[in-house]
Amino acid sequence: MDQSLLVFVTVAEKENFTRAAEELHMTQPAVSQYIQTLERMVGAKLLERSNKYVRLNKAGEIVYHHAKEILGLYTRMQCLVDDLLHTASGNLSIGASYTYGEYVLPHIIAHLREQYPLIKPTITIGNTREIAKLVASHQLDIGIVEGDFKHEKLYIESFAEDHMFVIISANHRYANRKELRISELCEETWIVREEGSGTREATEKMFAKFQFQPHSIMEFGSTQIIKESVEAGLGITLLSHWAVRKEISLGTLKALKINGIPVSRKFSLIMQATQFHTKATEVFLDILRKNEALPDLIRLSRE
Repeated sequence: MDQSLLVFVTVAEKENFTRAAEELHMTQPAVSQYIQTLERMVGAKLLERSNKYVRLNKAGEIVYHHAKEILGLYTRMQCLVDDLLHTASGNLSIGASYTYGEYVLPHIIAHLREQYPLIKPTITIGNTREIAKLVASHQLDIGIVEGDFKHEKLYIESFAEDHMFVIISANHRYANRKELRISELCEETWIVREEGSGTREATEKMFAKFQFQPHSIMEFGSTQIIKESVEAGLGITLLSHWAVRKEISLGTLKALKINGIPVSRKFSLIMQATQFHTKATEVFLDILRKNEALPDLIRLSRE
């Protein structure tokens, strides 16, 4: 691995030569030397420096973006070679969109760690668009996203189904209605996720399916905030049954019965399109595909 790339990325992220030197267990002059070597190699200054900060300039941003990809590829190569001689172990970087990442993935990880304690997973949570970008740039080994996701450079595989319901507060005036028409909810305030979210995509598809357009929409960037807002009576929403199973069991939220709902969508895994995967990735994929941890979740949702 080109040590100068690692040093440069560390300086860029720490925004300080001294902090970068501490992180890398190097002297500050050594860090400066690596940066100068890299700048000579690319033929351009990469950093703006002052007494208060160190920041990337335009050339630095280009080099930083590609350096992250190169370092990710090197780490992956080393893991693949190490796997030839060892059992499943090492780091596994997983990204997931909010619904799966916050409400299902922790149970999958617990199952993984029970069977393969030498695997060290790290989890990144973001919306579908953000996770796909990180996988495409080699910063994540695998991503899990929601909805009908497409990407020309990534391998995509649907592995589980999700059901989404219209969710209201237990104190809502429709809480005791046995059945409703979607048209009766036109005057309600709908609370939706941000653009780029799989949940937002599913909500918009539901609106289009029923040729339905709410008079009032509020956009929040977190499923948890949406749940709290619905509980408080601020509006109604469309959410996965995984996201609201606890609140429904506690009686603070209710799922409405509406003809044509629940809405179904897929959870999909996304990866680089390659035949080479670390053993840690392979065993994680095997658990996902077999849905080995989901029976426990289904049981919990019914308790």
